[in-house]
Amino acid sequence: MRKRAAPHWGRYAMLFMGLALVVAAVRWQATLTFLGRLLVDSQSPQPADLVLVLGGNFWGPRVVVGAELAKQGYAPIALISGPPYRLGDRERPEGEFAVEFLVKQGFSKELFQVFSHHASSTIEEAQSLRGELERRHAKRVLLVTSSFHSRRAAIVMTLFCPSVRFISVPAPDSHYHVTEWWRDDSSRHLFFSEWSKIFGSVFVSYPTYLVTRAFGQG
Repeated sequence: MRKRAAPHWGRYAMLFMGLALVVAAVRWQATLTFLGRLLVDSQSPQPADLVLVLGGNFWGPRVVVGAELAKQGYAPIALISGPPYRLGDRERPEGEFAVEFLVKQGFSKELFQVFSHHASSTIEEAQSLRGELERRHAKRVLLVTSSFHSRRAAIVMTLFCPSVRFISVPAPDSHYHVTEWWRDDSSRHLFFSEWSKIFGSVFVSYPTYLVTRAFGQG
């Protein structure tokens, strides 16, 4: 009896890739919009141990969204993260300026706590926050950042704080347009910057971090 020929998986894979490229070329706008939307990780808010507002937008939509989540009772407090910020002759944690701003908007001061650090990147911020989240015994956290940054932030926080479940609730950002992002400079810059940082975080920074920890240097 003749043996059945093994399927040519390599040929099938090339055919599939070719068809995918044809579809992408024909529907290039839909493909680019899909990739643009993929940067935004938006989930429904759930009860959590705290709301975590990442630094970088302390007088804007991020802190307002975080405040609203705490006000609505999704978590006892909103923890506002951020480095020191100089305003005039004063340098204070940017979270303190954010709390003052939110109180002026009518939110109760008791809803907020501040976590200050000197991180200059999302990865450094995640590493700084890991110990603080452990100290607070936080297991479920509502993660608030700008829409275009939400996918990368969720990936990075999950990688570097693996004991915490992060639920991404992003804030809107007028500088990033999900549909037709390629038509304006700001959206285009954010799209390429975020995707390059996602790949860098997953395939370079995190493996390097694991190796460093394995040899007792982290």
